[in-house]
Amino acid sequence: MTSKGTSTAKHRAGRFFEDFRLGQVIRHGTPRTITDGDAAVYTALTGSRHVTHSSAVVARELGFESRPIDDLLLFNMAFGKTVPDISLNAIANLGYAEARFLNPVFAGNTLHCESVVIGLRENSNGRSGIVYVRSTCYREDSHAVLSWVRWVMVHKAVHKTAQKTAHAADSTTSARDQHVPDLLDHIAPNLLVACARLLSAEALENLREATGSADVWDDYAIGERIDHPSGATIEEAEHMMATRLYQNNARPHFDALAMQHTPTGRRLVYGGHTMSVCRSLAYDGLENVLGVLAINGGTHVAPTVGGDTLYAYSEVLDKWKLPGRADVGALRLRLVGLKNLAPTEVPGARTRHEDGTTGWHPAVVLDLDYTVAMPRRPNGRTRAE
Repeated sequence: MTSKGTSTAKHRAGRFFEDFRLGQVIRHGTPRTITDGDAAVYTALTGSRHVTHSSAVVARELGFESRPIDDLLLFNMAFGKTVPDISLNAIANLGYAEARFLNPVFAGNTLHCESVVIGLRENSNGRSGIVYVRSTCYREDSHAVLSWVRWVMVHKAVHKTAQKTAHAADSTTSARDQHVPDLLDHIAPNLLVACARLLSAEALENLREATGSADVWDDYAIGERIDHPSGATIEEAEHMMATRLYQNNARPHFDALAMQHTPTGRRLVYGGHTMSVCRSLAYDGLENVLGVLAINGGTHVAPTVGGDTLYAYSEVLDKWKLPGRADVGALRLRLVGLKNLAPTEVPGARTRHEDGTTGWHPAVVLDLDYTVAMPRRPNGRTRAE
């Protein structure tokens, strides 16, 4: 029997930087059965209007058995599974890469995740380090539905001492264990999995009628910029509810007391939710996107808090025909999320400062490089032609 107030080994403090090892496999707890209710709450919290996930009728015309779960809802659900083991003690989630959406997920599927540590790098201040993991999410039938790489800055449990001998010993250990992985710039077309299929010209016309937009893959040009017109103000209760929906228990999103002494002085919006809202805003101008195929890279440039209003614009980085497919092509897009400033007021994500240096525009909160599936016109011509 323990005395009153005595902490036991059941205390879950999360992993610190010293607790990670290269090649370590971490199987995350709490499998999650996805429901139609989850999808409805996600729509209520983000305003998502992507037709593949909104209409069972359209989804069946695209070859699905029913409405697949929204790709970013899947991403956030899977991400949430990894938080207790990877980033509970994180200072910041630094970026994403090599995310591939591999198989559709439907209401009733049960998801579980595991991660492999693929990189470690101690920071020069000796107080933290960067952990790289490759995570994979599976359905109950063991089919992988999503894989991705992310890297986080994580606190150390014990800081280095100032003693020279201890510092030298720590440096030897760190040098042996440190490794920064080489990551792909983007997912190549031959590795993309486009599950949606347009089996006839009639299916394409039905899709365009459902979305109210005639623009398809053929109508977008590399270098084109699309300023999305709407904004969305993030309410405190909404972003906290969204993060609970994803079962993401990271402290910065919930613990107002703990956040009082941070630079922002308040709870932060989970970056994946910022991503979801910005992608929902990007519907206008990209109405016929059928689904997300990959997230090539992403950076949360600056924090977002309750009360901020998000805007977004998109740039077409590249476009590819997919091997063996004439019905669907791929657009590589850059989604730039802004806070408290409309896209018409922001000429670009990067800007020149008064001291002559170049850096992020102060309104930018998200810079996301991702690839989507878009229907192609059968004759390959643009709408104007």
